[in-house]
Amino acid sequence: MFNVNEYFERKVASIAFNTAVQSATVGVMAPGEYEFDTSEFETMTVVSGALTVLLPEQQEWKTFTALEVFTIEANKKFKVTTTVDTAYLCTYGK
Repeated sequence: MFNVNEYFERKVASIAFNTAVQSATVGVMAPGEYEFDTSEFETMTVVSGALTVLLPEQQEWKTFTALEVFTIEANKKFKVTTTVDTAYLCTYGK
């Protein structure tokens, strides 16, 4: 069964599922600025649109577009902004 989550007044939505190897979410973000916490290692792939990200311990924002990937260690916070509707895939664990 899928688990659907909505965040930030329904501006971010994700559907959790399990792959053959690890758990994952696929989701969408409406334009806005968001801050997320991680509980485990995450690999984020931008599917469409673009995410501008301030990764933990970084001073500069970096933009990731379709098919680009970034990772975040467990127990960290990171900020994301987007100016267009953006889809992503997030997998959990190394």
